[in-house]
Amino acid sequence: MIATLLFAVFIVTMLLGVPIGASLGLAGAAAIALANSQTQWFGLLAVPQNFYAGLGKYPLLAIPMFVLVGSIFDRSGVAARLVNFATAIVGRGPGMLPLITIAVAMFMGGISGSGPATAAAVGGVMIAAMTKAGYPRAYSASVVGAAAATDILIPPSVAFIVYSVLVPGASVPALFAAGLIPGVLVGLALIVPAVWMARKHGMGQLEADLPRPPLLKSFIESIWGLLAPVVILGGMRMGWFTPTEAAVVAVFYGLFVGMVIHRTMTWRDLFPVLKESGELSAVILLVVALAGIFAFSLSTLGVIDPITHAIVNSGLGEYGVLTLIVLLLVVLGMFLDGISIFLIFVPLMWPLMQHYHWDPVWFGVLLTLMVAMGQFTPPLAVNLMVSCRIAGVSMETTVRWVVPLVLALGVVVLMVIVWPQLALWLPQALGF
Repeated sequence: MIATLLFAVFIVTMLLGVPIGASLGLAGAAAIALANSQTQWFGLLAVPQNFYAGLGKYPLLAIPMFVLVGSIFDRSGVAARLVNFATAIVGRGPGMLPLITIAVAMFMGGISGSGPATAAAVGGVMIAAMTKAGYPRAYSASVVGAAAATDILIPPSVAFIVYSVLVPGASVPALFAAGLIPGVLVGLALIVPAVWMARKHGMGQLEADLPRPPLLKSFIESIWGLLAPVVILGGMRMGWFTPTEAAVVAVFYGLFVGMVIHRTMTWRDLFPVLKESGELSAVILLVVALAGIFAFSLSTLGVIDPITHAIVNSGLGEYGVLTLIVLLLVVLGMFLDGISIFLIFVPLMWPLMQHYHWDPVWFGVLLTLMVAMGQFTPPLAVNLMVSCRIAGVSMETTVRWVVPLVLALGVVVLMVIVWPQLALWLPQALGF
């Protein structure tokens, strides 16, 4: 009865347009209140206690810092300089600007762990450049949205930080290392259909007429941006600072580059940057806190065990269950953001991981791959939403361009399932 109420309140409030975080909190609180009235042991104090417990985790301190890093590097002009350097390397021609877009977004993934932040930074530069070169705006928005999805795989990653606080045995450094190779593979996989579509449909005919930046000059201008992932990831690997401390180091590095080196930021720019990142961080952390109430209700009411038992005894087998999870996440990714998916479904999937002895780090990479796919799959598609806003097109116009990109990412998902060492080799080699 109470378990039915838990899911009913969540689904109904979602359908009524209540924000995902509020739906989770209301459903969990309603279940706790009903259980308390029937048994007198549940305790209404569980609501505030679990709200606080959802936030009281050290790794979550990195989230607002990495969100702030994305905003700082967006305004500091780093993305534009990286684009010039990449253009100087690969040159001009049909299909080259989409390739550069994906490459720069992958590199930005080593600086900011937020897909929407990268979509804004790279899209602000590349969509105008691609339009000038003769690419349709809907195509440009699709490529930018898909390219930015690599950011939650390539470390540092906000999604991996959230997953690490939900799953025992999955440390942040191990997840960061595990996401690197699949993240690069996703970028390479996206390049293939992006370039193919551009050449098949005769896009970018004006690109060859645009000037090619001088290699040495563009390299010198981009050197500070190129060093950012080295400072962030190298410092963590050398043991100079933890992932949470690395986020703070990245903030000060970005401010130094923007204010002292490039001088594209002033003290007046700090307020809008702090305001923007504060609002986004508050939304993320509020959802995390409210989901803590929902997760407590799930575990204490004994909802998870019957669901796990039913799935295990369904006769599907290990790979059948895994296929079911992947298909479920494909659908959910079209409607829910990645953090919400983690907070709702990881507690349900944890017993399945234990039953089938799935490596928690490998499973985290697999889930994050599916979340990355959802970031540019309509109708929600947070990355695509940002790039479409910059391009001035509706999301419906991007569907024909998005489908081949989604299929390309699906190939990488299949590879990670068939060869788990694609995710596990690097953390094992680094001793995480």
